[in-house]
Amino acid sequence: MAKSNYNEDSIKSLDWKEHIRMRPGMYIGKLGDGSAFDDGIYVLIKEVMDNSIDEFMMGEGNKVEITVKDGIVSIRDYGRGIPLGKVVEVVSKINTGGKYDSEAFKKSIGLNGVGTKAVNALSLNFKVTSYRDGQAKTAEFSRGELVKDHKLTAAAGQKNGTLVEFRPDDTIFKKYHFVHEYIDRMIWNYAFLNTGLKLYLNGQEYKSDNGLKDLLEKNITGEILYPIIHLKGEDIEVAMTHSNEHFSEEYYSYVNGQYTTQGGTHQGAFREAVVKTIREFYKKEFDPTDVRKSIVAAVSVKVQEPVFESQTKTKLGSQEIAPGGQSMRSFVNDFIKEQLDNFLHKNPETAKSIEAKILANERERKELSGIQKLARERAKKASLHNKKLRDCRTHLDDIKEARRLDTTLFICEGDSASGSITKTRDVNTQAVFSLKGKPLNCFGLGKKVVYENEEFNLLQAALNIEEGLDDLRYNNVVIATDADVDGMHIRLLLLTFFLQFFPDLVKNDHVKILQTPLFRVRNKKETVYCYNDEERKAAIAKLGPKPEITRFKGLGEISPDEFKHFIGKDMRLEPVLIDQKASINELLNYYMGKNTQERQDFIIENLRVEKDVEKELVS
Repeated sequence: MAKSNYNEDSIKSLDWKEHIRMRPGMYIGKLGDGSAFDDGIYVLIKEVMDNSIDEFMMGEGNKVEITVKDGIVSIRDYGRGIPLGKVVEVVSKINTGGKYDSEAFKKSIGLNGVGTKAVNALSLNFKVTSYRDGQAKTAEFSRGELVKDHKLTAAAGQKNGTLVEFRPDDTIFKKYHFVHEYIDRMIWNYAFLNTGLKLYLNGQEYKSDNGLKDLLEKNITGEILYPIIHLKGEDIEVAMTHSNEHFSEEYYSYVNGQYTTQGGTHQGAFREAVVKTIREFYKKEFDPTDVRKSIVAAVSVKVQEPVFESQTKTKLGSQEIAPGGQSMRSFVNDFIKEQLDNFLHKNPETAKSIEAKILANERERKELSGIQKLARERAKKASLHNKKLRDCRTHLDDIKEARRLDTTLFICEGDSASGSITKTRDVNTQAVFSLKGKPLNCFGLGKKVVYENEEFNLLQAALNIEEGLDDLRYNNVVIATDADVDGMHIRLLLLTFFLQFFPDLVKNDHVKILQTPLFRVRNKKETVYCYNDEERKAAIAKLGPKPEITRFKGLGEISPDEFKHFIGKDMRLEPVLIDQKASINELLNYYMGKNTQERQDFIIENLRVEKDVEKELVS
């Protein structure tokens, strides 16, 4: 076996843009096509936005304008503007920025100065303009390479600030598209965490006067048991209540304005502090799960030089509120102990409601304990020879790096569909759970049905979500059903199960719908798979007269050899998104409750005969 030479020529040095483009995941997490809220194209927007928010936090500029149109993003802030002589360096030279001086940016979101450079390197077109004191400086780039360094020009009438425009590089973000709901949620988060700041997305204004209280009011979809408790202090803000529609805990946590979707030390300290304070207030040793069950809370802290687990800043690792300062645990605990205790003493009605909820949780937990024990034993035995689950090798809760992988559980109806997916899946990251017929309609039923129904119990065990999402085993929970009436019904029944008992799974964008082609259009030379009627017509025009057209009615009709095209790198997943104005209970009651006149009227008004639909599609 020949040995390779290892010498000076073996050592490679990449410049900044080459390194970012070769290893984009180090800077923006997973790439994706925009169908998931944490895909890279949204991180690009966030990295530019963070700089604008930092300016506002420094007291400079109270307005940011964002435009997203035809794949191009434009962000204009009204801060101080980049110093005109450093515009090119700030967006294209690593280790250049204004955030290394902790006095200037004590509680900034991004401290390493990499964010905007990553956006530049990963954009097909990137243009930055700084406005300062009646002058403007513009620089244009393509994939990080300077294309044009404009001379200083007069900018009469333009207020100070920075304008960044970019188009993500479609050779890296293949077939990307922006989902408005994800950007809408991002901009609302910025508004809630920066009271007094006005943001405009495509002309729509976003503004919050009551911070985290507004955030909870907008995000809670059901009835709350008592008015939202809103507590504010120096470098910390908290809002909390208990909801009737939640069987678990739900948290929105932030550090220096950054949404930490995976929580971290601040969220852990808050959960601990709430239990400790409540126990001391009522002088009872409540079980922590009874205190926190059904809680919906938001917590925001400001930290000097925060330590995150990655450049995407989704989980806080800081143990201290400032280098060498008070620990995060004691800082949060001291605040909650004083402020929440004072609030409960001053608001006895709220205190009564909380105690009643805790006692109700305790009763329910004890009633379920016997059923849970039997169900867990059944699930444990079944996991050794569970024919419903064909598992994969890597899981979301195995190692931290696995979170970057799209670990997926496909939930299929019947053996034919699950068989096709099983034969062609990636055994490292893709698992398959096979349903037997239609699952139970669990709307309006109690939590014990999750344990009494064997299929639901095994699905819960496969996902590992009984105690919450911290140990979720798959990043994507994909419902893969036929595109017919029965398939749609099964889809609704599964969504009812998740929304009724595990709404956080849906709210955190883990639940997706697998899109498979409706048509195969081919001639002797080429085959085109079409997902809708527009694509079918385009394929017919492309392939010429009288191509062979096949209409797929079920997943089982698609052979394993064909299925590999639909669950690989070009897999199309449609996220399940909940309208923030909608009540989950009202939605489920309308679609899955008793056969109301309102629903009957809607069906009659929108009824289309299947034969007529098929004629339209094939014609």
